[in-house]
Amino acid sequence: MSFELPPLEELLAHSHVVRLPMRVKFRGVTQREALLIEGPEGWGEFSAFTEYGAAEAARWLAAGIEAAYQPFPEPLRTSIPVNATLPAVAAKDVGAVLERYDAPHTIKIKVAEQGQGLDEDLARVAETRRLYPQAALRVDANMGWDIAQAVPALKALSEYDLQYAEQPVPGITGLAEVREQLRKAGNPLKIAADEAVRKHTDPLEVSRLGAADLMVIKAQPLGGISAVLDIAKHAELDVVVSSALDTSVGLAQAAALSSALPALPYACGLSTGTLFAEDVCAEPLLATAGYLPVRRIEPDHQKLESLRPEEARVGWWRQRLESCYAELARE
Repeated sequence: MSFELPPLEELLAHSHVVRLPMRVKFRGVTQREALLIEGPEGWGEFSAFTEYGAAEAARWLAAGIEAAYQPFPEPLRTSIPVNATLPAVAAKDVGAVLERYDAPHTIKIKVAEQGQGLDEDLARVAETRRLYPQAALRVDANMGWDIAQAVPALKALSEYDLQYAEQPVPGITGLAEVREQLRKAGNPLKIAADEAVRKHTDPLEVSRLGAADLMVIKAQPLGGISAVLDIAKHAELDVVVSSALDTSVGLAQAAALSSALPALPYACGLSTGTLFAEDVCAEPLLATAGYLPVRRIEPDHQKLESLRPEEARVGWWRQRLESCYAELARE
């Protein structure tokens, strides 16, 4: 970390645990839990997915502490182009989900959902293209295929003029193999690395091995704005800033990161606030006509109370903060 850790007791005293209901299931989640930290510079978010162990989740805590205790960098832009995100819904539901977004110009479509087949993915993408013929479309498989599945699936999906495909298979070498097979087949579809960046001990290996055409980077999983800006500086790849299904507090940090990047060639994945039925502030951080404003978020204390889960979950998150803090203190 590039700054000194505040006392653990101080973090615990200024933390709030919330549970936000989702409009639709996303990444298998129907309710999203987070621990919010109030600090001298504003609010930070610690919302590592519950299945992550302390070593991995500690990076998320570092990001939350950074946002609460360090100023955001000087912005180079005041608003961020963002994509709408379409969960792996049935084709008949595509229109209803995307209507919640305000004039999307870019749409990320989830594919390779467990229990679904390629026909359902093709139907979802085809319906999106029919409804939004001028939009830039991208697909995200979240490592849902193996190489033998990914190559023919991406060839078929490419017929709908995709901007890129995000993390079709696990790992860096898997990405490199998929990309190589597509190129040998004359398919120019760009490959984006997400999990291969944020779950790897060396995020820059994706670039060195030529495994992807661009990197998807997220503030929380990679340890905060300073850490991500350093990765982006040395990656020699275009980057897309994305959400980790954050509340508006986490989205504000991600927007601040996006605003500080020297170049932003692709719309960012920061419009996920639309997926929540409730958020932590009176004016959630939502996009207008596909652009997200860059601003700090001040949670509403009444909402913090109404969204507080049962005490067992509050205790679980406080214990998790302690274990992740111990990981950071050992660094």
